[in-house]
Amino acid sequence: MSEAEALMPDVLDRLDALVRIPSIAFPGFDAEPVHAMGRAVVELFEAAGADGVRLLDVPGGYPCVYADLPGPDGAPTVLLYAHYDVQPAPASQGWSSEPFEPTRKDDGRIYGRGAADDKSGLVIHYGTLRLLGPDRPCRVKILIEGEEETISHLEEFVEANPELMAADAFVIADLGPQEAGRPALTTALRGDVACTVTVRTLANPVHSGEFGGAAPDAMTAMIRILDTLHDENGDTVIPGVDAGTWPGADMDEAAYRAGSAILPGVGYLGTGTLSDRIWAKPSVTVLGMDLPNTAAASNVLLPSVTAKLSMRIVPGSDGDAQLEALMAHLRAQRPWNCEVEVEKVKVGHAFRVDESHPAITSAMDALGTAFGVPAESIGAGGSIPLVASLKKVSPDAAIVLWGAEDTAQSRIHASDESVDPEEIRRMIDAQTLFIREFASAR
Repeated sequence: MSEAEALMPDVLDRLDALVRIPSIAFPGFDAEPVHAMGRAVVELFEAAGADGVRLLDVPGGYPCVYADLPGPDGAPTVLLYAHYDVQPAPASQGWSSEPFEPTRKDDGRIYGRGAADDKSGLVIHYGTLRLLGPDRPCRVKILIEGEEETISHLEEFVEANPELMAADAFVIADLGPQEAGRPALTTALRGDVACTVTVRTLANPVHSGEFGGAAPDAMTAMIRILDTLHDENGDTVIPGVDAGTWPGADMDEAAYRAGSAILPGVGYLGTGTLSDRIWAKPSVTVLGMDLPNTAAASNVLLPSVTAKLSMRIVPGSDGDAQLEALMAHLRAQRPWNCEVEVEKVKVGHAFRVDESHPAITSAMDALGTAFGVPAESIGAGGSIPLVASLKKVSPDAAIVLWGAEDTAQSRIHASDESVDPEEIRRMIDAQTLFIREFASAR
């Protein structure tokens, strides 16, 4: 029996309680559940035996949960990170169960918003501290964010308080393997840069019958501009935007198909291996547009349209340069000499793990032991902007990226998000083994 087995009834009860708190930190949502969740996380780690757990004010944002737990003299420091906020769960997503009521289904998984992303990370850290006990082999810091899913203010806070955050290894429990039971360490993150583009063609709306056919409307111009972002294969093709190839494990097509919800018969975008396309090549997405919906549509030409674009950038690339390349490309597209205005929204830098670091070796060994099969090195299409700030604080530290959010079934950010309880158990065992091995090797 694994070390974590006896803890699991308590771990899962605590996960249920956390899922019931709708901690949506997005603007416009009730702030009280987010604050309640912060308090619940403090109580969670106090119950794990951590002393001095407290909420720290983060200027401009929700508080983070922090603790600094001493270890033996000369031992390394490991910082455990997760986040307590979640994505919204609107009815329009088509949930088959109540999103904020944890539900166990016939497949054994636990369904609910945040069950995987990232309240599973919280209880993995909880279980790890329980197994380590008061005689921890190293110093352990806890950092739990309250607004990772929205516009985070934590990066600036971390960089302004380096003494609080300094560590020899940062453990980010906010990712996962391709499939449950198939251990993986994420060794590269695509970055995420974003901007808005506004297209103007008319001084005001005009009748489409009277003026259409000669006067260009902004939506038609916007379509032409957005079409330049991809070639005929669906590859993102923008001058100055980097692309690469993936050197690690292959993306499992069955797991990807299951997790991506691609309809039968619908083909993939792009060229190259599946791993290249989702882990090592850029990808532009139109996140939204300001324009009338079909219910409000009328027979007019639109004078202006604004779109928000996100571009995932490849590991090893410079986020600021990649965003500038995207923005320069958009500014250069002016069908019918329309007015085009482009504004920066954010830069989330890409990241590549130094796989030669002793902590990474220890992490791979721990995963293999806990899961009973060798671990693989995978990428992540998503980004975790905080990683760049943590590396500024401790440039020589390792970044261990893992968790219980499997690609095939977790459906994070979507309807029917879920987590496999066995994956949580295995990750508690793996994380505990990692900390012990890393501490003993230093």
